[in-house]
Amino acid sequence: MPEQPSFVSLVEHPRLRIVAFIFLLMSMFLATLDNQIVSTALPTIVGEFGEIERFGWVASAYLLASCAVMPIYGKLGDLIGRKYVLMGAIILFLIGSLTCGLAVSMNTLIAARVLQGFGGGGLMVSIFALNADLFSPRERPKYQSYSSLVIMTSGALGPLLGGTMTAAFGWRSIFLINLPLGIIVLVGLFFLIPNRKPNRTPRIDFAGALLLAITVTGIVLWSDSAQIFGSMLAPESLAVIGFAILCAIVWIMVERLAPEPIIPLSLLRNPTVALLILVSITSGGIAIGMVNYFALFLQTVHELTPTAAGLFFIPVTLGIVVGSISSGRLMSATGRYKPYAIAGLAISTCCFATLTLIATSAPLFAIALVMGMQGLGIGLGQQVPVLGVQNAARGGDIGAATGTVTLSRMIGGASAISVYGAILAQGLNAAPPVPGIGPLSEVTPAAISTLTGAAHDAAIAGYGATFTHLFMFACLTAIIGLVAAISLRPVALGATAEAPARAPA
Repeated sequence: MPEQPSFVSLVEHPRLRIVAFIFLLMSMFLATLDNQIVSTALPTIVGEFGEIERFGWVASAYLLASCAVMPIYGKLGDLIGRKYVLMGAIILFLIGSLTCGLAVSMNTLIAARVLQGFGGGGLMVSIFALNADLFSPRERPKYQSYSSLVIMTSGALGPLLGGTMTAAFGWRSIFLINLPLGIIVLVGLFFLIPNRKPNRTPRIDFAGALLLAITVTGIVLWSDSAQIFGSMLAPESLAVIGFAILCAIVWIMVERLAPEPIIPLSLLRNPTVALLILVSITSGGIAIGMVNYFALFLQTVHELTPTAAGLFFIPVTLGIVVGSISSGRLMSATGRYKPYAIAGLAISTCCFATLTLIATSAPLFAIALVMGMQGLGIGLGQQVPVLGVQNAARGGDIGAATGTVTLSRMIGGASAISVYGAILAQGLNAAPPVPGIGPLSEVTPAAISTLTGAAHDAAIAGYGATFTHLFMFACLTAIIGLVAAISLRPVALGATAEAPARAPA
């Protein structure tokens, strides 16, 4: 077996380290692309299998499984080394992809997506944690900005590739294409990525892992309970969140006694970590959670076609790219991350406040400008929680810290989607009936363009008022994150929160 490079050799050979980083980016592309590529193939899948009532679960199953295992993968990397944990996640992801491609019913496809999500959640956490092994705290922001670009690129290409491949080769191809790509990535990681073995005896906290997985599953399931049970306050929904809270209490009790807790409670007691997790939750809510609602806003209030509405996400993507690369290089140069969290959330607050005031009356070029600025705000601050928590953890718990903050962003996005949906449903149900049509909730975006006179004006006004309330809630979410960002201590990358260091000018 060829001798694999050590971390010392990677540091001494920067080119080898960059090649290894490229393979990590390829791994991330696999995980993030698969969460987007399925969206345009879903109508075709439903056409073959039927059971349209299970439509949303093809995507939700992947998200739910990914969230449940993220902290577990992070801790396993700390205990046994991140290289083989990442490779194990890729193998599990590929088995899930093969099973998806061979699915014979909607139920088997959903089950296969759960298996695929168990691997995909490990990919995201392990890659961010390996970046911490490959690069110093001051180098890390620059390279992590490229990771953010991969996430944005997969988000932009996923729906396009999904539709193209489904039309040309059938929907199964979107899953089976992962197999050759994943094997190439596995071979590259085996020969290029070293395995940093920890200096402690692995002791897996099985009880803590199980309780945490149940707790996270309960939270994410409750955030989606409006679709499942009809309301987030339905008796079944309250039972789910109540059980999750009970599991969380028991989990805390177990972690206090565990020799190697799945998430060290001392990490959560760190004020810097707690604030960064809050920043991460709110950032996920206004970034991940808002995408679908921006598209619906443009198609209802401004009567754009789906294709035309999709063009408005070009400014968002460009803003994210500019913000991510700029903040990554500036954080590497200065060692400071707090200003970029503040700047990003301040921009988002201003954007949503502006939309609250002018959403229904602004010309389209102004809406495009606001959306571009929102993308800039997301890009400026999206690396901060991971970098800050890794910096605060430093040492043997970087994987657990990375898994925790990555999970918090996903939970923020999933929860926001449900809250936005509840606001939308409430607004449409409370709006005055559309003359000659009936309840506004029965008027689809496509139907608005066919209305005339008072019916048309009433539909536009009803949707506009509803989205005004939705943007107000998003603005409030951004303000909460902004307050948390302002409260952060001005710690330099490479220094602990307890002993702030001055970054060189």
